[in-house]
Amino acid sequence: MIVLFLLCLFGLILMGMPVAFALFLTALVLAWSLGAWSPPLIVQNVFRGIDSFPLMAIPFFLLAGEIMNAGGISRRIILVAKALFGHVRGGLGYVTVVASMLIAGVSGSAVADTSAIGSILYPVMKKEGYDPRKAAALFAASGTSGPIIPPSIPMVIFAVIANVSVIRLFIGGIVPGLLLCLGLMIGWRLHVRSRSRYRVLGAFSLGTALTAFWGASLAVFLPIIILGGILLGVCTATEAAVLSAAYAFVVSVFIYRELKMKDMLPVLVNTVRGTSVVLLICGAAMAAAYFITTARIPILLADMLLDLSGGSWILFMLWVNVLLLIVGCVMDLTPALLILGPMLLPIAVTYGLDPVHFGVVMVVNLCVGLITPPVGNVLYVACGISKVSIADMSRAIWPNVVIGIIVIIVITYLPWTVTYLPSLMVK
Repeated sequence: MIVLFLLCLFGLILMGMPVAFALFLTALVLAWSLGAWSPPLIVQNVFRGIDSFPLMAIPFFLLAGEIMNAGGISRRIILVAKALFGHVRGGLGYVTVVASMLIAGVSGSAVADTSAIGSILYPVMKKEGYDPRKAAALFAASGTSGPIIPPSIPMVIFAVIANVSVIRLFIGGIVPGLLLCLGLMIGWRLHVRSRSRYRVLGAFSLGTALTAFWGASLAVFLPIIILGGILLGVCTATEAAVLSAAYAFVVSVFIYRELKMKDMLPVLVNTVRGTSVVLLICGAAMAAAYFITTARIPILLADMLLDLSGGSWILFMLWVNVLLLIVGCVMDLTPALLILGPMLLPIAVTYGLDPVHFGVVMVVNLCVGLITPPVGNVLYVACGISKVSIADMSRAIWPNVVIGIIVIIVITYLPWTVTYLPSLMVK
């Protein structure tokens, strides 16, 4: 049965079928093979996968990200990063990483972050003589911090799957997100240090930095509102998402005055499109998950992993990470999380692993998949913005993939990097 499941799902995806439809057809095939064909049951499971209050945070975080990009908030955040790092060799590379980290504190979407950063900074980097392939690879890799640094749309989804606290998952993602950004900055430093094409332009100016901070003070305050409201217990993650969208709208329309009412239509259309894709995948994945469970595929997978790991959680996590890295190469983050999360989490719990730790490791691992060919969504977004071919991008991105794998190893085998901050919050 597990062979039928894998052949059906990955065969349809490799044929070019959208993931949501591939999941739905896989559910139909499993239902037929189990002799449990029941259209009402399948439809019921689809709606059950969508009908979840925590999932309501997704459209509002997406809306906040779209408003940020259209209303000048993203641009002001980038100016702050540029004032801090623009004066060093290859400074725009550091600006890219830091700006991605700051914007990640609002949108929670890798695609949104990559689009915002790439469309603004890549033309400048290209004009300054930066290697187009390396510049594009850097803003693509930096965009993967979006689903790791809170708020995070994939962590909302995992919280629904695992029935764990969204807030604890959010806080658990802070250190891994910072480690990834630090790793990318170190990697960029190694790239630019001996290359004369990366010129040093100007010197650090405290006045310029303070001016940039003042001009972007309202923009930088937005992540503080989200995390502060959640940590202080003033609002839930879903309510914080609504608050962030409302705040971004007020600042963009009435204070910065860069977002006009005529601009709201494309903003809303992009939000609806992104939300529809995520929720359709959630519904189809729930239908598939029902029949996957009925077919005892999780039990078969658990037995296989137990045999491979020999009772050691260290070996178990090694095989889980290998599996996730392989799946991340051919499947997007959300469907992979929805399919593998319910299958792997019960096994992880039997090893005594913290669900929050395991969830963050899964999200970080699958985020690396966003920049690995052949399916990495962020990779294709970066190619579209930079006009760099997928072949050239694949060659340029591999050092950043290695950095991501190093971060995965660190947070996997040093669990306190994920669990320490949430433990403080609980106390």
